[in-house]
Amino acid sequence: MSARNNKANKAAARERLRQEREAQAKKDKTRRQLIVVGSTIAVLAVAGGISYGVIQSNEPDHWESVSKEKTVTAPKNSDGTNGTNVVIGKPEAKKTLELYEDARCPSCAKFEQGVGETIKKDLAAGKYKVKFVGATFIDNMDQGEGSKNALSAMGAALNVSPEAFSDFKAALYSKEFHPTESKDDFAKDSYLLKVADSVPALKGNAEFKKNVEDGTYDAWAMKMSGAFDKSGVGSTPTLKVDGKKVVVEGTDTPPSTATEFNTAMDRALKG
Repeated sequence: MSARNNKANKAAARERLRQEREAQAKKDKTRRQLIVVGSTIAVLAVAGGISYGVIQSNEPDHWESVSKEKTVTAPKNSDGTNGTNVVIGKPEAKKTLELYEDARCPSCAKFEQGVGETIKKDLAAGKYKVKFVGATFIDNMDQGEGSKNALSAMGAALNVSPEAFSDFKAALYSKEFHPTESKDDFAKDSYLLKVADSVPALKGNAEFKKNVEDGTYDAWAMKMSGAFDKSGVGSTPTLKVDGKKVVVEGTDTPPSTATEFNTAMDRALKG
């Protein structure tokens, strides 16, 4: 091989090596740029996700939103501000039993199962009236919606009639339908409608069904819950006559049987 050819071959080899190095350098630069861009996108995505999550967490949920509504659709057979005055019984009855209950409350279910029929008979006899005040604090404790949703459905039943309201409330608290406190079955409209099917005035009632599914009385339920919060009552069930608690004598416990209730109410009505 001539010296000239040898030099030319070496020069060609060096040129190929230079070109290969430049090509590799471009690839490495491009790869680094892609990594930077990808990392930037990932950071922005995470930041955006966090920002979106913060925005979402700060947005009021449905119940919080309706609680702020100024115009409230109140059910028939209610009166007072926003329809939160719900009184069941004969108007001529001189005394009023104030009854504070939360739909998900197991103690309320026990009370209704033990005393509900007695109250129904007393109302029919005009012995006293019942002022119902609904609470939703168990939802706040257990992160649920059942107390609020059931209260709204009770509004839909009240819109049908006071009797439908009382019968539906009794069905909600019955052994057959009342769930354990940890189960939020009342949050489902379908479950509430199943309970309502046990009440003749509500079974197949298209208007009642629509009001439950549309949440017609959701805002009313929140106003009612607000009335409970302002009442100063701290637990359910709570019973009052003339502003005084109705309890088993010698205790601070509400009655849970018909016998206990009759004794406590006779004492309260005389007082």
